[in-house]
Amino acid sequence: MSSLKVLLKNLGPGLLFASMAIGTSHLVLSTKAGAQYGWIMIVPIVLANVLKYPFFEFGVRYTNVTQKSLIEGYLNMGRKYLWLYALITLVSIFTILAALYVVTAGLFVNLFKISSVNLSLVALGLFIFISSVLIIGRYRFLEISLKLVVSILFIALVITTLLVINKGQVPPISNFKGPEIFNEVGILFLIGLVGWMPTAVEASGWVSMWSMEKLKSMKTKPSLKESLNEFNLGYILTALLAILFLVIGSMTLYGTGTELSGNAVTFADQVVHLFTSHIGEWAYFLIAIAAFATMFSTCMTAHDAVSRVSLDVINKLYPSNKVFTKKSSFAFVVIFLALINWFVITAFGANMASLVALATFVSFVMAPIIGWMNLKTVTGKDIKADFQPNKGLKLLSYIGMLFLAFFSIYYCWIVLF
Repeated sequence: MSSLKVLLKNLGPGLLFASMAIGTSHLVLSTKAGAQYGWIMIVPIVLANVLKYPFFEFGVRYTNVTQKSLIEGYLNMGRKYLWLYALITLVSIFTILAALYVVTAGLFVNLFKISSVNLSLVALGLFIFISSVLIIGRYRFLEISLKLVVSILFIALVITTLLVINKGQVPPISNFKGPEIFNEVGILFLIGLVGWMPTAVEASGWVSMWSMEKLKSMKTKPSLKESLNEFNLGYILTALLAILFLVIGSMTLYGTGTELSGNAVTFADQVVHLFTSHIGEWAYFLIAIAAFATMFSTCMTAHDAVSRVSLDVINKLYPSNKVFTKKSSFAFVVIFLALINWFVITAFGANMASLVALATFVSFVMAPIIGWMNLKTVTGKDIKADFQPNKGLKLLSYIGMLFLAFFSIYYCWIVLF
């Protein structure tokens, strides 16, 4: 019981990671994987979660042992590594938040039947509300509020999954033949699923920043084991939710021949209506809450993370600049990112797919490099041998790097040639 109390007390970075990761990679990609390809897709989902695990764990490990951010670890390796991470962050600033907010705004409009309201106006409302929460509440309020949001999401999703399983597999259409996985369309989908499951590797820096904030809010520093147990709980929850979304997609849509939209907003709305037609209209509100809570929590955590990481990168690259070391600088960055991304939504909404494609390309290409950088930080001079990863975790990280490199090279070959 005492160990459970310690775990709950330390709950923070792992919870925020779960909240951030269960956005489009779960709601859209996991559900679509089950809907189009069935139960077989559980293999790449589990594989991606297992092989990417070390790179996120290293972010928590490095910060707990050194009480420094992973970004500072990159700087200690050499400024070129920090500049590389800064480039990835710069691409994220102009793409990731805009994409997440526009999907969430569209989902809100469709789920709650307010199509008369302009999408960019709804996005602006979300930007204002979430920015206010982040500025006023800071990390502590974010942590507390997400405990509630993730709890609601998890309960709603478990109930939905049980209802779907109880209802049984939807009957397939006559002469149904499952689509090929290893043709060009299938492989491109597989690359997208693996690339964003549970999330992009550069988010390891985000986890490190949340770990820093957690340490600041605690009177006594948790042990490495306690911090890793907390993160592991969040990571397992993330993987479990991905499987639940896959089960729902497979049980309600696989074999029906339903044409699924490539647009994330339309797809999410389409899935909610298909779920309710399978379970019953009475479940609409429950499913709508689960879907919206998924995207809302992702917007909140991603906005907080990108703000913190951007601030830390600037401070590490330009330590003599005192402007961004003030307490008010976090509020400035949060508002600046909100304004920039709202401008992207209003001005480049029609080209949003191209912007997201750019972010996807950068994330996929850099994934094995970021993975290698993370391994170097936790096996370097900053961390004593006793606190470095064991041989098994190191081996898993090398396998993960090869896995990411293969997908990265193949993705580049498909896109460029």
